[in-house]
Amino acid sequence: MTDNYSEAVKTNTEVKDKKFIPTIESVLKKKPIQMPQEIYSASGINIFGKRIKSLIYTTDLAIIKNHNADGVIAVYPFTPQIAINQAIIELSSAPVFVGVGGGTTTGQRSIDIALNAELTGAYGVVLNAPTKNELIAEMKERLDIPIIITIVSEKEDFESRIKAGASIFNVSGGPNTPNIVRAIREKHPLFPIIATGGPTPQNIYETIKAGANTVTFTPPTPGELFSKMMDKYRTDIINSLEEEN
Repeated sequence: MTDNYSEAVKTNTEVKDKKFIPTIESVLKKKPIQMPQEIYSASGINIFGKRIKSLIYTTDLAIIKNHNADGVIAVYPFTPQIAINQAIIELSSAPVFVGVGGGTTTGQRSIDIALNAELTGAYGVVLNAPTKNELIAEMKERLDIPIIITIVSEKEDFESRIKAGASIFNVSGGPNTPNIVRAIREKHPLFPIIATGGPTPQNIYETIKAGANTVTFTPPTPGELFSKMMDKYRTDIINSLEEEN
């Protein structure tokens, strides 16, 4: 009988690093989408007793069931919908932080979506960069979970966001992200910061070095992952047929 997990365990434990962590997983239950190792050098943010160093940026339900991130940040470029938030929160085994608007969707509608997210089990809500401080303040009076405000420039008024009630900054500045994080850290050494990590290990390292506590990771799309799988299947089948001949 084939042992479904011994090889997976061996692969993950035979090389001991500075802090050796025994790993137990199986072929069928192994998480295909792994967070970059560089992320684990971040301090993390302790939210409701859970230390969160990595967040996967996705709303794809299949990916949400097949990753090893500490949490999910589920924001999307459409009007926030309660049904989408509920589906993600219900399916995810990791804490979920959901988008509740702040740009096109704002005011009482955003507050209602945020309150529903809290009652459904979200660990926090994410507001877009255009959000007015008045909305943050009003939402803060209603919610008992963190309000995460998106920051896109080092020229923004960080102090006013904090005074309004923002609990965490979500820095999304593209290539300029480390500079924005650094600018926040100069004025607020201890304020919690989530930031995009970028496409390479060096980008992630620079973001953490600048002062980010938690890093968001954008995974490959299901199409990209399936394409690699099909390439492997084709190669295996061709090789098998050639061996038979």
